[in-house]
Amino acid sequence: MQKAIDFLSKKDKTLNFIISNFGNPIIQKRNQGFATMCHIILEQQVSIPSAKASYDKLQNHFGELTALKILNCSELELKNCGISRQKITYLKDLSSKVFTNQIDFETFTNKTEQEIRNELITIKGVGNWSIEVYLMFCLQLPDIIPIGDIAIKNTLKELYDCQNHNDMVSLSNTWKPYRTFATYIIWHYYLKKRNKI
Repeated sequence: MQKAIDFLSKKDKTLNFIISNFGNPIIQKRNQGFATMCHIILEQQVSIPSAKASYDKLQNHFGELTALKILNCSELELKNCGISRQKITYLKDLSSKVFTNQIDFETFTNKTEQEIRNELITIKGVGNWSIEVYLMFCLQLPDIIPIGDIAIKNTLKELYDCQNHNDMVSLSNTWKPYRTFATYIIWHYYLKKRNKI
């Protein structure tokens, strides 16, 4: 991590300012696999605490989360865990694809980033943000940036006056090959400024 932080500090004065004033970001690691992908789906467009509450209810209800358990459970069971009808559809589709081996998380360490993206994008409700979170947190790929993330977009507008998607992509390209670490730094700033760490 330190190599990436040093590179970004020298490359970008704004990132250097964040590190100098707020310290190094926290690098999270999540377990690979089906359960984590369920959790990421639950995190879409809701607060982290809200998603965690639903995920905890799922775990309390089912124990170890498996594709077969989600496939066999009723919609009511999932609703009682605080999951919306739309996300129930997403979880069921993920479960179906895992159960039929259309998606095998255990093979991801032997696949390219693009191959993984091509598989995960086939899941209903899973877009670039969900895929990029998985690539960053589970597979620890070093050069990912989730431009669609609301905290990233807002912070890039605030600190760099990026006004559109193309501006953000252009800026992020200057952080290669460590865009993941730049993302962690920006999230760190976003949370620190809002006293959420």
